[in-house]
Amino acid sequence: MVPPTSQNGSPRSKWLKLAWLVPAALGLLLLVVLAARGLRGLPAVQSFIRDYPGEPALLAGTAEGFTVATAVQHFLNSFLILFVIRTGWQIRTAVRPSAFWTRNNTGLVRTPHPPIRIGLPTWFHLTVNSAWVLNGLVFYVLIFVTGEWRRLVPVSWDVFPHAISAGIQYASLEWPVVDGWVNYNGLQLLTYFITVFVAAPISVLTGLRISPGFAARLRRLDRVFPLGVARTVHFWCMLWFVGFIAVHLTLVLTTGALRNLNHMYAVRDDQAWIGFLMFAGSIVVMIVAWIGATPRVLAAVAARGGTIRR
Repeated sequence: MVPPTSQNGSPRSKWLKLAWLVPAALGLLLLVVLAARGLRGLPAVQSFIRDYPGEPALLAGTAEGFTVATAVQHFLNSFLILFVIRTGWQIRTAVRPSAFWTRNNTGLVRTPHPPIRIGLPTWFHLTVNSAWVLNGLVFYVLIFVTGEWRRLVPVSWDVFPHAISAGIQYASLEWPVVDGWVNYNGLQLLTYFITVFVAAPISVLTGLRISPGFAARLRRLDRVFPLGVARTVHFWCMLWFVGFIAVHLTLVLTTGALRNLNHMYAVRDDQAWIGFLMFAGSIVVMIVAWIGATPRVLAAVAARGGTIRR
C-alpha cells in the first residue's frame, strides 16, 4: 500500500494534523494560570486557602517517609507501565478489536469479522501486563503490612476542600507548601488513591474482560458488560495513566527535584544528588529496554515458543 502524499509529493505525516494541539494546549494552560491567579486575588478565596491550605489530616500513628521496598516497587511499576502503555497503544492502532491474541502470532485468525493479521505486541502486552499485575499485588501487600496505605487513603471529608485549594495553588504557579516526606496535599492524595485503588483494578478487570480467553468464557456478560464498553473503559484507563505520569513527573521535577527524587529513589529526606543519579540510571535502563523491544527482538523471543508465519 502506497502511503498518502501531500501535493508536492512528499509523505504526509499524520502528526502534522495534530500540530495545532501544541499551541492550543499552551493557550489553554495560560488561561488557566491567569484565571487561578485572578481567583487568588479575591478575599474569599484567600480566606478559603488559609482555612484549607492543602494538607488534609493524617491518621494517628502514620509513619514518616518511605521504605526501601516501596522505592523498589516504584521503579518496577514505572518500568512495566511504560511497556504496558506502549504495547497497548500498538495493539490499538495496528490490530482491530476482534482480533484473537496469540503469542505465536500464527498469521491470519478466523473471527466473526474479516480476518486480521496479529502483531507481535499482543503477546508482549499480555506478558508485561502479567508482570505489572504481579508487581501491583506485591505493592498492595507491602503498603498494608507497613502501614503506608494510611498515606494513600482519604480518611476525612476535608480532603476535598484541601484538594480544591491545592488545585488553585498549583494552577496559579504558587505551589502548596506540604512536606511530601510526611504527608501529601489533598489533590495528590485523591489522585494517588484513584490511580492505585480505582484505575489500576478497573484496568486489570477490563483487560481480563476483553482478553480472548476470558471473553469466550464470559459471553453471559455481553448484555450487562459488552466488550465494546470494556474496551472503551480500558482505553480511558490508559489515558488516565498517561496523564498521571506526565503531570506527576512534571511536578516532581519542578517542586524540589533533588528532595523529591531522594524520597522515592534513595529513601532519604535531604538535598543530596544520590536520588537524582538513581533516577537518571533508571531512565537509562528504560531507554535501553525501549530500544531493545523492537519487533525484530520480539520476533526472536516469540519464535522460541513457536513458529511465526510472516
